[in-house]
Order: sequence, then structure tokens, then C-alpha cells
Amino acid sequence: MSQVFLVPILAWVATLIGTGFDLGRGPRPITVALVADRFARWVCLVPLGLMGLWGFLGHVFFPERAAEAIGWATSPFQTEVGMANLGIGVAGVLGAFIAAPPYRLALAIVALCFLGGAGVTHLVQISQTGNLAAGNAGPILYTDFLSPIALLAALAVQRLFGGRQTAP
Repeated sequence: MSQVFLVPILAWVATLIGTGFDLGRGPRPITVALVADRFARWVCLVPLGLMGLWGFLGHVFFPERAAEAIGWATSPFQTEVGMANLGIGVAGVLGAFIAAPPYRLALAIVALCFLGGAGVTHLVQISQTGNLAAGNAGPILYTDFLSPIALLAALAVQRLFGGRQTAP
């Protein structure tokens, strides 16, 4: 299996394990808002932060391999995509430690616009060209939608069930 297939899956496994670890060693009682906060933290850190940095590295430093994994030709636009990934990655890592819901909401909106747009582009490519390459139709397609939507959902749950609860 290729990296482009495994990394998104491993990112979500790490997110769920990290959330559980944080809850296991965190304050008591464990509330719905606390679960949402910890989950949001790990979504910021791994699927948005670390995967954003991974996308940056791939598109900027290994453009031929990245394009091949997506089933596309190499393009100078990959540097632009890489820089957008860098921005989301850095903001995601910071969002793991900046627990302010407005910060995380801004990150979720930017990620939804960029990653959701990428996901729609992948769907169009599948429909129009039958491109089923791992980087176009594999787990990355699902995480393009899942990651920002999961962060938005966690923030909504956090707000509905008690506001911000963060631990040191």
C-alpha cells in the first residue's frame, strides 16, 4: 500500500487514540464538552496539522510522486497547493494548543474551503475521467471532507454542551 493510501487512515487512528489518551489522563468528570474539546485538539493536530505539513512536503519537494499518486501530470500549481497545505498544517498544529473556539472555527472554515474544494475536484475527476488513483479516490478523498467537518462538529458539540473546557 502506498503512503497516500495509509497516511490518512493512520492520521485518523492517531486522532482517536490521542483523544482517548487525553481523556484518560484528563480532568474528571468527563463531560461531553470535554470530549469535544479533546477531539477538536487532535483533529487540529493530526488530520489538519500534520497531514497539512505532509501535503506541503509532498507537493513542494516531491511533486512528481505527489502528482503520480493523484493520477495527474506534474504542474507548477502544486507549489501553490503545497503552500496552502503549509498554512493549514501550521495553523492546525497551533490549533492543538490554542484552544480558543474562534481560532479553531477559523481553521475549520479555511480547511473546509480548501480541502472540501479539493474533495469536490477529486469527485469531478472520478466522474469525468474515471481517475481512481489512491491520491484521488482513496482515503484522502474522504478525509478532505471528514477533517474539517469533524472539527466543525466538535466545536458545535462543545458549544452546545457547556462551552470551552480545556486542560493545561
